[in-house]
Order: sequence, then C-alpha cells, then structure tokens
Amino acid sequence: MTVDSLRGRLREEGSITLALKVTPKAAKDEIVGLLDDGSLKLKVTAPPEKGKANAAVCQLLAAFFGVAKRNVEILRGESASNKQVRIHR
Repeated sequence: MTVDSLRGRLREEGSITLALKVTPKAAKDEIVGLLDDGSLKLKVTAPPEKGKANAAVCQLLAAFFGVAKRNVEILRGESASNKQVRIHR
C-alpha cells in the first residue's frame, strides 16, 4: 500500500480509519509516508499545546484527501504522538 492508494480507498469505501505517528514542531507540514507497522507518519509545524498540533494534523489530512477539515476526526491519542483518525468523504 502507498500513501496515494489511501485516497482511492477513501473514494471506494466512503471513510477510512488510519493510525498516525505525528511529529510536532517540525520544519514544515508534510506527510512523510507509511511506516513498517502500517501507520502514516506526519510532521506538523505546530507545537503540541492547546490542540494546535491536532488542528494542524486535521488540516493537513483534509487537504491531502480533498475533504473538509470537519470530516477528519481524531478517535484516539489527542495528547499523544500516536493517533487514530477517521476520515469521511
């Protein structure tokens, strides 16, 4: 599976649930790729305080998948670097 194939899964299935590994306070917002365990690695420039990094994660994923930010929901890990998110079309 590739990062780009996740877009196709979202189109086909209507929603997908992803495991994330997030690095806050990075040089730029980016999707790095898939890790060996199948989780998606992201970097965001926002600091991990007052939900800023979580908001940046949702914005980055919304832009990548072409959905509204409200369609990206953090299910688990709001205060951790390992997160689980659900994305809806």
